[in-house]
Amino acid sequence: MSDLRTDQPEETGSWQPSGDRDHHRRAGELTAWEFLRWTWRQLTSMRTALVLLLLLALGAIPGSVIPQSGVDALKTQNWQAAHPHLTPIYEKLSLFSVYHSPWFAAIYLLLMVSLVGCIVPRLFVYWRGYRKQPPVAPRNLTRLPDHASYTTDEEPAVVLERAARRLSPGNRISTSSTDQGWGPPAEGGWVSAERGQLREAGNLLFHLSVLVVLVGFGIGSLFGYKGGVILIVGNGFSNTLTQYDDFDPGSLFDADKMEPFCFTVHDFKVQWIQSGPRQGLARGFQAPLTYRNSCQGDESSWSAQQSYDLRVNHPLTIGGTQIFLIGHGYAPVITVRDAQGHKLYDGPTVFLPESSNFESFGVVKAAGLRAGQDIGLEGLFYPTFALVRGQPINVMGDDKNPTLSMLAYVGDLGLNTGVPQSVYAMDKANMRQLKKPNGKVFRVDIQPHETVQLPDGAGSVTFHGVKHWTRLQISRTPDVWLTLLGVVLALVGLLGSLFIRPRRVWVRARRRDGTTLVEVAALDRSGGGDLAPVLSSVVDSLQAEEGTHA
Repeated sequence: MSDLRTDQPEETGSWQPSGDRDHHRRAGELTAWEFLRWTWRQLTSMRTALVLLLLLALGAIPGSVIPQSGVDALKTQNWQAAHPHLTPIYEKLSLFSVYHSPWFAAIYLLLMVSLVGCIVPRLFVYWRGYRKQPPVAPRNLTRLPDHASYTTDEEPAVVLERAARRLSPGNRISTSSTDQGWGPPAEGGWVSAERGQLREAGNLLFHLSVLVVLVGFGIGSLFGYKGGVILIVGNGFSNTLTQYDDFDPGSLFDADKMEPFCFTVHDFKVQWIQSGPRQGLARGFQAPLTYRNSCQGDESSWSAQQSYDLRVNHPLTIGGTQIFLIGHGYAPVITVRDAQGHKLYDGPTVFLPESSNFESFGVVKAAGLRAGQDIGLEGLFYPTFALVRGQPINVMGDDKNPTLSMLAYVGDLGLNTGVPQSVYAMDKANMRQLKKPNGKVFRVDIQPHETVQLPDGAGSVTFHGVKHWTRLQISRTPDVWLTLLGVVLALVGLLGSLFIRPRRVWVRARRRDGTTLVEVAALDRSGGGDLAPVLSSVVDSLQAEEGTHA
């Protein structure tokens, strides 16, 4: 006969349900529901929460090291200009706006979910455990590391009553008048005392406070804002969007809820170190100002004027908004005229410090009366100018010998194109640099109350003097009390988990050979505790009212 083969499996004689044949899976495979449960358990484990918390802390490091566009847009622009190769990479990674980046938000939300899934079930477990009675006395108290025993002629009930009364203060008590369940029935009973359950409560409170801090931080980020402005001394500020140099609102920010205050900076005082290795450096700053809580409507309806000396780390708080002093510099007062003597530019110009001694860079852009006759100046301001071996240097930050050294350009600055321009940079694409008759580069080297004529009859530049400018950060964080509450709760919970020591104490009394055997044992659940004084105190108090023999 021929050997017939088919692709059908051989009959085994065993019956399999059709459902098993249709939904057959290999051992160890998880269904979709089982996989979701496994993922949830991993996400809500304490280990995952700690890892996410570490990632959140690591993610915040770039926000502290790299300039953030929402905090200081000018500093960010300068950093980008100084690092043209790194800037595109950082922009792709959102490192100039870390706290608004998708990856930081993902870590933040995962940490929130992990903490909620980790803490909430533990709260219910703790509550059920807290309501339970202290555990029954172990069968052999003498096997515990810390135990003691003695005999007495008193009845077990009398000893147990005294033990319950002695252990009641500060402990949860459970008693039993019988000692059944641990071997043969015997005449007697036990008292169980437990204390220190607040240790676990402190641990839970600490983790819950982390969640409160994250919620408070989230509310502040969503509904608050942070902005910056540079004010020249003598100028005022009104809390409206158009007054800010840079502004970083939260996702749910409402401009109508901005507090309508206003203020004016009247002076800026600097304490300079006059001697020693740090001579010339600043050690104290103070910006006296006046402010009003409300500047709405006409001036007659404004609130009363108040005074405040703004200092570093001493912000002015108006309602829920805080004003911080974060920087300062110099603003030379410059006048630029054209060849006909028409005033093209006049006023203080903000120069940005490039070093700790306040050597500063600045730009002057003067629009001409006719196209192609704009005048641009670009260069350095030296608060205390000096020549060392023919090279200009700045000696210190105090304006003892203020000097301007700038290059001059004429042409089209593009001021009338309608395209926004930075006041701290100049587009020289359509500008011609002015030179001396001998072909060398012309520099406007000028000191206060001096006037310099530009080559080719282009005009003149006058340096009148110097004013200070202050950089202020204005921020509002709604419900900041919630974050503060979380920090306080974290401290309370941490102290509780560190200093509360949970322990259990058992006292058993039972008749044996005509006498009562009293056994006392204690257990430190946190480990490392010295229970000898506890045992000694309990035994001494039980024996104090009776005649005993060991």
